[in-house]
Amino acid sequence: MLITNPYATFTTAEGRDALANTLDSRFTVDVERTTHRGHAGELGATAVREGYDAVVVHGGDGSVNEVANGILGTPDMQTPDRGTLPALGVVPGGSANVFARALGVSRDPLVATAQLMELLDSGARRPISLGHTLNRWFLFNAGMGMDAIVVRRMEELRHKGKRATAGRYLRTTVGSFFRPSITPPTFTVEVPDHEPVDGVRFGFVSNTGPWTYLGTRPIRTNPGTDFEHGLGIFAATSVSVPRNIMLGSKLLRGVEPKAAHLYRNDDVDWVRFRSEAPADVQMDGDYLGEYASLDFGHRRHVLDVVAPALGS
Repeated sequence: MLITNPYATFTTAEGRDALANTLDSRFTVDVERTTHRGHAGELGATAVREGYDAVVVHGGDGSVNEVANGILGTPDMQTPDRGTLPALGVVPGGSANVFARALGVSRDPLVATAQLMELLDSGARRPISLGHTLNRWFLFNAGMGMDAIVVRRMEELRHKGKRATAGRYLRTTVGSFFRPSITPPTFTVEVPDHEPVDGVRFGFVSNTGPWTYLGTRPIRTNPGTDFEHGLGIFAATSVSVPRNIMLGSKLLRGVEPKAAHLYRNDDVDWVRFRSEAPADVQMDGDYLGEYASLDFGHRRHVLDVVAPALGS
């Protein structure tokens, strides 16, 4: 099954048709186009029921997240045997394409298609681990506080017809820290074998690295986190502009992020966020609303992907 999102930032009708025709030249392909929010997840569940070998998503991270959740069902259900589920492949079509790029898939759709066809031909499947919270799976990260505020503001701009470019994302991030009216509530972070971290102003939990990309530049908040290990936690107790400019400069330069106001751990089994007031929450770049508590878990090798092998 090929699932395409006609509303994704960097897809075109011509590109979607070319992808479908290219795949159809070698495989039996059913093409499905999403029409509404949540539709990609419904199609992922259909692919499981109807016994598809693979599901390929041409769209952004949000579409891929929906399909993965549709394939797996909710985390509170018994996890299906990977061998009974279709493998998940991605041809990037969004603005950031964090998940695909973290898997080693080219950001160029033509190159990514060639990679995909070679892997499908060989029958290669690669198991990856996923995180979960709010009874949903996440592929690469979820965040609370300032991180999610930036995602919310970006979605507001997109609804006004603005494209989600790397430059606009950077300007929105910087502007959010400088805007005095934006004051995310504080919360507490708990992880195994560590005293609770109080007074956190923004934090995110990663399932892999990089956390995101700024154009071609990877932003690695948790350099030791990947699809083979536990969750990464990055929690800052200050929204001070000078302190976070210093921290941000380290991230942009690829230097290991360390700061007095930062708690970071790259491999934990679970994370808890607790706040007295609801705070903004995002998952895989999609805004979810406001929550006062989040419990993050991790499940090893829960999903097969059609992606280059580790180190290739």
